[in-house]
Amino acid sequence: MKNLKFFFSAALALLMFSFNANAQCNSSHKATKTSYSDSNDKTIVDLAIGSHDLSTLVAAVKAAGLVEILAGNGPFTVFAPTNEAFAALPAGTVESLLKPENKDQLVAILTYHVVPGRIESTDLSDGQSVATVQGQKIGVQANDSSILINNAQVKKANLRASNGVVHLIDRVILPPKS
Repeated sequence: MKNLKFFFSAALALLMFSFNANAQCNSSHKATKTSYSDSNDKTIVDLAIGSHDLSTLVAAVKAAGLVEILAGNGPFTVFAPTNEAFAALPAGTVESLLKPENKDQLVAILTYHVVPGRIESTDLSDGQSVATVQGQKIGVQANDSSILINNAQVKKANLRASNGVVHLIDRVILPPKS
């Protein structure tokens, strides 16, 4: 576990440097830039725990041992799959991923939903590619009425926390196989 935390911290630092050097953030999205009240006293984890739409994600984050990290300083941007997104996976997938023997796979999937830095919906531009904490990139398709992260639609954007921002998405996005 100690090695995983060290690896995650080192990867996060490297990705934050890479993201800050390469970010292309200059687009506006009228329909999805709805702001929600700031939660400057709540971390991303607190925000997720307080949301009835994210209970499966919370269980997965706990099983993966990522609570401490996502409750840390950040900042992070989390593209958070809703309970409905997890329910849409093939039968038995979530239960299988939550087993201790599948922890590495679960960590890879969850960290593929996390981007270093605070990225509001208005910072996302069509055709943009953003490096995740997992190490691979996610693609952005954006227009005035919607934002897609890979093939997942952002349903609620800009849920602010003290250590980042959360965007609710309607699908679990899976990292491409290496």
